[in-house]
Amino acid sequence: MELRNWRRWDWTIILSTLLLVFFGIVAIGSATHINQTGFHFSTLVVKQLIFFILNVLVVIGLQFFDYHKLKNWANGIYIITILMLLAVIFVGTSALGAQRWIQLGPITIQPSEFSKLLMIICMAKMLSSRYEQLNSFKSLFIPAIYVGFPILLVFMQPDLGTSLVYIAIFIGMVFVSGIHMRLVRIMGTVGTLLMPLAWFILKDYQKQRILVFINPDIDPFGSGYHIIQSKIAIGSGTIFGKGLFNGTQSQLNFLPENHTDFIFSVIGEELGFIGCSIVLMLLFLLIYRSISVAYTCNDKFGMLLAVGIGSMLAFEVLVNVGMTMGIMPVTGIPLPFISYGVSALTTNMISIGILLNISNQRTKYMF
Repeated sequence: MELRNWRRWDWTIILSTLLLVFFGIVAIGSATHINQTGFHFSTLVVKQLIFFILNVLVVIGLQFFDYHKLKNWANGIYIITILMLLAVIFVGTSALGAQRWIQLGPITIQPSEFSKLLMIICMAKMLSSRYEQLNSFKSLFIPAIYVGFPILLVFMQPDLGTSLVYIAIFIGMVFVSGIHMRLVRIMGTVGTLLMPLAWFILKDYQKQRILVFINPDIDPFGSGYHIIQSKIAIGSGTIFGKGLFNGTQSQLNFLPENHTDFIFSVIGEELGFIGCSIVLMLLFLLIYRSISVAYTCNDKFGMLLAVGIGSMLAFEVLVNVGMTMGIMPVTGIPLPFISYGVSALTTNMISIGILLNISNQRTKYMF
């Protein structure tokens, strides 16, 4: 791709991404503005902005790259993914009761975030060679084992949220790969019947989160505190919000994790229904464009890549926004492009770079 061919760029994807990151940096700035006077940039805002600029360069660089080459590297990418997740077990650092991070000097990375995109690449290669051949449980066995091993490693950290993202991506990609609907009905029935057994493999805090989701008032000053404060923040924002840096729940430190998991609550309180609607519309546009790119793609590998990226974004938005409003259990899934996090931002930006690459090459072949 040549930069002068700017008319072929998917500007809906580009502008949506830029606006989402802008909203995110503003929201992070407000969430970390506690007990400060005047306008200034916190360390987290500066770090998020620096990595965004670096990632923009990566996204531009990816447009000179043929995404088809990823298919040839998929086996090596899979090995790297497994090694990264294993490294967390042996040399990872712990925080908030989980061991999910690796410290590299001043930077803390979360391999499970990067592994989502890496596994999309690996699954796209595997499923592209099995397209419209998933008509029996035997044909599903190898793909299920293939994705099941990294899911198990992530679940052991423990990181139930990211494990569920893996499953959502796998379901989305398998669905468009032409799985026989008879298998879907059988697996759906069996999964529903076995769901109660999952209770016995959950950690105590994960069980508590589910109980609190059903009734936050059973532990209003403990596990239910996040949900209660989040709902208060969003509800108090009404239509137009209280204004930036004026949210009482976030500015007075009532809202925990307000720059990461619950940043949508900050937007709801300070920018109101209007601000939330704009953010959700921009996220919807990205998801819609990923589906559109997949639908018009010329090859199965590129189509599955776009579907995997769209499935990842859709599930993360659904769970994050849902948990802030109390209609989903609390998990550690960030809001794409909005929540603070170097690993999540980098993963999402590279995903956008790949999606733009697919879109450009699709356009080139179509016209």
